[in-house]
Amino acid sequence: MPIDKFQKLVSPAVPLPIENVDTDQIIPARFLKAIERKGFGDNLFRDWRYDSNNEPIQDFVLNNDTYKGKILVAGENFGSGSSREHAAWALYDYGFRVVVSSFFADIFKNNALNNGLLPVQVNSDFLKQLFNTIEKDANAEFEVDLENQHIKILDSGSSAKFDINPYKKECLLKGYDDIDYLLSLKSKIDAFEEQH
Repeated sequence: MPIDKFQKLVSPAVPLPIENVDTDQIIPARFLKAIERKGFGDNLFRDWRYDSNNEPIQDFVLNNDTYKGKILVAGENFGSGSSREHAAWALYDYGFRVVVSSFFADIFKNNALNNGLLPVQVNSDFLKQLFNTIEKDANAEFEVDLENQHIKILDSGSSAKFDINPYKKECLLKGYDDIDYLLSLKSKIDAFEEQH
């Protein structure tokens, strides 16, 4: 499944002010049988979205029509636990392109970047600003600018910088996975081979 190019995103955000969200909560283990990246969004946060009778749990944010957008704003320590790549697949397949938190587990962060999902790490004060903005106006929009590495609250103009590995940044900007990136260097590799 190809990865979408990511340059700049303007979108409302979905708030998930829960700390220590692990990968089993993002996508429960019983849904890991598939090996393609399709259909995982249906089971994103499955045990929080649906009860034992498969009925939507009304007070869970993804079941609330008030909130929409391609940005998930999450509490501290998002993506801890087992190293399942399916967690990034589920978030991406659901429609999220950015996850914002004040801390990400390293393995989740790498899996996200490898699958076209941008993890934006901000300090806890800015994270509170994001949650407060969404609470005041569920339709408030945020700008995530990958080239300039900042996230901005459009109404107030308040913004924060974020770090990203330069190689992963280039891959996201161009919509490359690791194989695409190597293929993009084919002419340089061929030229090197000819010289040696």
